[in-house]
Amino acid sequence: MTTYPPADPETLETIDVSVADRVATVTIDRREKRNSLTQQVKEDLRAALGHVREDTDARAVILTGAGEKSFVSGANIDDFEGRSVHEQREVLSIPAIYEDVERFPLPVIAAINGFALGGGCEMAMACDVRVAAESAKFGQPEINLGIIPGGGGTQRLRRLVGEGMTMDLVLTGRVIDAAEADEIGLADHVVPDDDLYEKAEELAGQMAEKSPIALQYAKEAVLASSREGLDEGRRTEVDLIAALFDTEDQSEGVSAFLENRDPEFTGQ
Repeated sequence: MTTYPPADPETLETIDVSVADRVATVTIDRREKRNSLTQQVKEDLRAALGHVREDTDARAVILTGAGEKSFVSGANIDDFEGRSVHEQREVLSIPAIYEDVERFPLPVIAAINGFALGGGCEMAMACDVRVAAESAKFGQPEINLGIIPGGGGTQRLRRLVGEGMTMDLVLTGRVIDAAEADEIGLADHVVPDDDLYEKAEELAGQMAEKSPIALQYAKEAVLASSREGLDEGRRTEVDLIAALFDTEDQSEGVSAFLENRDPEFTGQ
């Protein structure tokens, strides 16, 4: 099971965290390097998620990059020089930061401003929903360095856009714009640059109104659909919905519906 050890957000070197209306905004701030993923960024992000989970009332998360040029531009290429096979395997051992984001019990929305390349594209794909600015750029250009994606790019991309398009993007290393990402299913929403955070906040706000337990179980059920066969996935779905019938939130949701009022979910 993934753990998220919380940390005081004031101690994080590369991540900013803010919470408003039960929505946490987690911003990777390494803008001088286009928010590239160093080991420090990964550790800070894991700690920031722990803080959001343990120390705030947030029910949804927006993940974005600081500045206007980049969501996450990719791995820190300087780290590759001289790295051994063993060291690289250790860096990407599962669960890596991508799995930490994907398995986080709250919904995570990627607000993609600028470049989402390599590890940045993989980070976006690890999120539950991708909202992209019109100026955003996506790609898995690792082939240009003589390597391949190593943060789930060959796996999550195929599940999102199909095998043929995954082969296209991974084998050519080409970078695509937000319009093409939207067309192939890599981006879920594309909006004018000025509307990016408003759209992400709108979606996160809608999710934050729901039962936190139901949100978590819904995520688990949907993720199971890409990892299990249909019969096994259906069993997972049935197990999760049955478990929800033992929660106060389920009782509150049904009562509110029958009484024609808005539910007040407590996460119990």
